[in-house]
Amino acid sequence: MTIAATDTKRRALGKGLDSLLPRVHAAAAPAPSAMEGEGGKPREIPVEQIDRNPFQTRMHVDEEQLAELAASITANGVVQPILVRPQANGRFQLIAGERRWLASKLAGKETIPAILRQVSDEQAMEITIVENLQRADLNPMEQARAFERLSREFNMTQDQMAQRTGKDRVTVANFMRLLKLPESVQMRVEKGELSFGHAKALLGLNHHPDLEKAAARVVALSLSVRQTESYVQGLLYPERNKKEPKPEPPVDPNVKEVEEQLQRALGLKVHIEDKNGKGKVIIEYARLEDFDTLLEQLAGK
Repeated sequence: MTIAATDTKRRALGKGLDSLLPRVHAAAAPAPSAMEGEGGKPREIPVEQIDRNPFQTRMHVDEEQLAELAASITANGVVQPILVRPQANGRFQLIAGERRWLASKLAGKETIPAILRQVSDEQAMEITIVENLQRADLNPMEQARAFERLSREFNMTQDQMAQRTGKDRVTVANFMRLLKLPESVQMRVEKGELSFGHAKALLGLNHHPDLEKAAARVVALSLSVRQTESYVQGLLYPERNKKEPKPEPPVDPNVKEVEEQLQRALGLKVHIEDKNGKGKVIIEYARLEDFDTLLEQLAGK
């Protein structure tokens, strides 16, 4: 395949799902016998003849949301057909619409409206990832693994992945960097204990011995992303948090001698602050009797 042909193919893939998944209400769908061709028209396919998409990047499905979708399908049918591709064994492989397919099975539906497409593995995988990213169905780690898979299996650059998914290249790079985190930290992100922002901040501690402890502390204290960033900076540059003690200014020996003379004469602690011949004399007393004695001494009584 020539470079020009490859570019044309990739531009076609970037058109999005709207051209592949037209909205068709199940109630308006014709009978299955009238829907046997491909040509972009939906046909009713038995849900049990459909196999899960091997390129699916979503690892977890919210059971509560799935139940709500199943209830909606029971009441209104499947509003948007799923996308499948035929297999040699007469079955079908799901490309896009996994939640609708699962919810239809949960709702007890025997068939589901589907559009048939003859697509390559690369196209099937790309459509799956784009669909999930457009619907924000993936957690940060699932997105990171999806981008990594596009890079590893199809040699896509970060620029190409950004173009396909509608994200900028820096965002793609940041997602892929999450895979550098320890497995335990990745699990916290996957469970929702740490957000994408938290994970990005913790990446600053990559190869730091306390990274996993830091992640646990962020979760335990419910730190915000900004607080996490400050915490990470404190671990990286602890010297910035230590205030250097100010050196005591040198005391003039003559001033020191006068302080001692006054202390002996008054019986109280005396401190003289002098700067270029100007300053103040501070006399400390602990009891009211000491203050009265001081007044008598100063008054010459």
